Amino acid sequence: MNTKHMVAFAVGAFLLAGTASAQEKKIKRSDLPPAVEKTVAAQSAGATIRGFSTEKEKGQTLYEVELTVNGHSKDISMAPDGSIVEVEEQVALDSLSPEVKAGLQAKAGKGKILKVESITKKDKLVAYEAQVDTNGKKSEVQVGPDGKPLDHEE
Repeated sequence: MNTKHMVAFAVGAFLLAGTASAQEKKIKRSDLPPAVEKTVAAQSAGATIRGFSTEKEKGQTLYEVELTVNGHSKDISMAPDGSIVEVEEQVALDSLSPEVKAGLQAKAGKGKILKVESITKKDKLVAYEAQVDTNGKKSEVQVGPDGKPLDHEE
């Protein structure tokens, strides 16, 4: 499991269990650097803010805001300069193309898909990630935007 997958898993586990992982530290809005605060203000218009956290990834500090937008989750990771590094946004399984649905289900095997998120980096959709329950065991699977397996986890 690579670092990126561990981080994605930690975030997913945090959302499911409601407890922060060792890598992720809950912070207050007042702890955000000014540039991050500016991005949060712009991105959270019309949304409900669920919380803030910070974590180090590959030596870089990232700030994350967890939002609820129109009833679904949207988590935005930002660099200290306020630039958006990654967006994970919940999407309805029914809204996905048949290829993406089939690709996720193939990777999920006999597991039940609980939640699907799109993963966007630098304004480009790079993957879909599904939280899966297989006989009570939670895991995550990813496929590319075309539903095909990825060379590496995003």
